[in-house]
Amino acid sequence: MSQIHEETAEDRLISIELFQNIKEIKQKFPASPDLVIHQFTTGLKQTQVALVYLDGLTDKNSLNNNILRPMMYDSREVNETPLPTISSCRTVSTWRDVENAILQGESVLFFEGQVEARVFDTTGWPQRSIEDPQLESSLKGAHQGFVETGVQNIALLRRYIPNLELRIKEHIVGRRGKTKVWIMYLEDIAHPEVLKELEKRIEQIDIDAVINTGELAEYIEDNRYSPFPQFILTERPDSAVSQLLQGRFVVVVDRSPSVIIAPATFTSFFQSVDDYSMRWLIASFIRLLRFVAFMIALLLPAVYIAFLSFNYEVVPLQLFLSIAESRARVPFPPLLEAMMMEIMLEMMREAGIRLPAPVGQTIGIVGGIVVGQAAVQAGIVSNIMVIVVASTAIASFILPSYDMGTAVRLLRFPMMLMASLFGIIGIVIGFMTLLAHLVALESLGTSYGSPLAPFRWQDMRDTFVRFPLWSMFRRPESTRAIQEIRMGRKRSKEKHS
Repeated sequence: MSQIHEETAEDRLISIELFQNIKEIKQKFPASPDLVIHQFTTGLKQTQVALVYLDGLTDKNSLNNNILRPMMYDSREVNETPLPTISSCRTVSTWRDVENAILQGESVLFFEGQVEARVFDTTGWPQRSIEDPQLESSLKGAHQGFVETGVQNIALLRRYIPNLELRIKEHIVGRRGKTKVWIMYLEDIAHPEVLKELEKRIEQIDIDAVINTGELAEYIEDNRYSPFPQFILTERPDSAVSQLLQGRFVVVVDRSPSVIIAPATFTSFFQSVDDYSMRWLIASFIRLLRFVAFMIALLLPAVYIAFLSFNYEVVPLQLFLSIAESRARVPFPPLLEAMMMEIMLEMMREAGIRLPAPVGQTIGIVGGIVVGQAAVQAGIVSNIMVIVVASTAIASFILPSYDMGTAVRLLRFPMMLMASLFGIIGIVIGFMTLLAHLVALESLGTSYGSPLAPFRWQDMRDTFVRFPLWSMFRRPESTRAIQEIRMGRKRSKEKHS
């Protein structure tokens, strides 16, 4: 009953008396020193009006030039009540709409004797300029990244696709924060069932507020206990546009400098925007290098433990003698030795991220060299262990997706534990378990293991290697795009026939 009463109170109509409306505004914003209520008269009839807005969320130039100046100074010879010269204007009549407008940075104009107020778009909150993305650097791609303003992020995407088929659907998430979320897609390409499922999951979110895209992705993902990221989070407009053209959806979250790309597959996290800006042979080599790095980052410490603990007979004799000599002074078993070094590496990595950039780089380089050398001289770890940990760290840095890199860093520890218990057999069991999980995993109802499981030969042209662009005339089948054929297939075939 209290909730129904509260909703009824918020839906009350605006009073016809101006002083009553001002009193209501002051009651709704009791501890708000940034609330501005500007009362004045306008027109020859000296109509009483009040302009209400939150200082800091509005554009002062727009307020002064388009609202206050026309109504206070340019209206002395006008019989009727003048209106501001702002094109974006709407009329509201309930206090719920008034509250939402003021909190969103808009200006509300009340008139004496009228039960309706006019809302003007004068938003102008602090925001940063468009800069190069921090996490996704590119050699040949555009040096523009998303910012914390959703409208600007939409404009960045529209610049790449000035097409009427680019559709945008807006949703509001959160009871208190009321975060705007936009779903962008190409209507003649994107599958409607995937869109329906995405909208359904966003509408089911019932929380106070969504702060960033990571929170939204966690609420709408298929498997909430999987270590693998099920959506692509990117800061690059060009990367998001390439996914739109393939038939995927881009979710823009207001106040967040990254967007969500859905649905995603496991192999899509190994693709980079630079892959399509260089020769296809070079791009294929780098793509293969990333998959090799993934295997090294996941399995190398576990293989080291398995060879020393169980399967030392497969190690060549000279190499085994060198490892034994290096471990002669080490008092810990291989598992504990690897755990200590991996945890120390993760601590130095996190310390480098949290500290200022110049200091963080110094701590990462000098700290790694000093700690590693001192640990070897003290006999805590072996030289070969330092090499294994350093190779693992370098391999994890090669992965273009930060989320996938963190997943590999986490999975490395259970793989090491399986290797210490069962040797190579444990590694095989752990790896097969991961493969089974990847096959069963889905992203918005789309198979996460595609194009390997289920196998799709056509999509293999842009998986482990990248075929020439003129040969990839079909969109990925994993996106279930309505329009499968890319434009220009006939022209490209004539050119290369």
